[in-house]
Amino acid sequence: MWKNPSEYLATATVKYFQRHKGEVNSVALSPDGQLVLTCSDDSRIHVWEAKSGLLKHKVTGHTGPVKSCCFSPDGALFASSSHDCTLRIWTVEKADCLHVLTGHSKSVETVCFSPDSMYVVSGGWDRLIILWEVQTGQQQKIFSGHEDAIQCSAFSTDGLCIATGSWDYTVRLWNVCSSITDRVFEGHKGNVSCVCFSVSGMLASGSWDKTIRVWNSRSGTLIFLLTGHVDWLRTVSFSRDGILLASTGHDRMVRLWDCENGKSIKLLKGVPEVTYTCVFSPEGTLLLTGPMGLCESR
Repeated sequence: MWKNPSEYLATATVKYFQRHKGEVNSVALSPDGQLVLTCSDDSRIHVWEAKSGLLKHKVTGHTGPVKSCCFSPDGALFASSSHDCTLRIWTVEKADCLHVLTGHSKSVETVCFSPDSMYVVSGGWDRLIILWEVQTGQQQKIFSGHEDAIQCSAFSTDGLCIATGSWDYTVRLWNVCSSITDRVFEGHKGNVSCVCFSVSGMLASGSWDKTIRVWNSRSGTLIFLLTGHVDWLRTVSFSRDGILLASTGHDRMVRLWDCENGKSIKLLKGVPEVTYTCVFSPEGTLLLTGPMGLCESR
């Protein structure tokens, strides 16, 4: 349990990884914290050993920029989505491609696994959200309702809901069982670029309007409006216990927020490059940011 949030996020970088030959669009950390996954506009996915920084796999197959990547919660697979209108499911052990999933008509901007690793959800410029079964690679459901491109997605921790953020300035909450919009969260004044759930049911969304909104996903009420970034948000990520929220923006800042009072408690600024993504390590002592590296979180 966190004792003193103000002590977290030391400014020392622990490790840098060799760069892709294009913009890094997404970074993921394996559930056991041993591997780092990166994807880039260079159409490649890299799998790294987190401790040594050695490149384990250089994964090719997509024919366009790779926009999003993630590990399955059971650690056996990873998924990627691309501007080539496909998403792919790969094995972690050998980086073999199990499925090439086709169904989107435009760039697939986001992909994420369900908590039980049985499904992936994807969304993109065609304004559709598609739920896929991992084992067979078959489409299970299609969700529609957004009025512009879908930029981001996240499963709730119980796997019953999916949140999506769009260029229509809204966040939508979808009921997985019924395939309908359960709730629409309005208030952002720009494209919604990132969403994430906490274990307690909070839903955070970041936007091009430079703000983060933290919602009660069950009631739909706004809990916090977080301001401080001076350019649009790239990523929001809750710690595993839901007490902390990390955010990165196009302003080259990494911020850490206390989710009990909505206060900004730590700031990394002057980062040499735009930080495109961030995620807490399983034990919560490290914050992985991309393309910068690993930062101490306490």
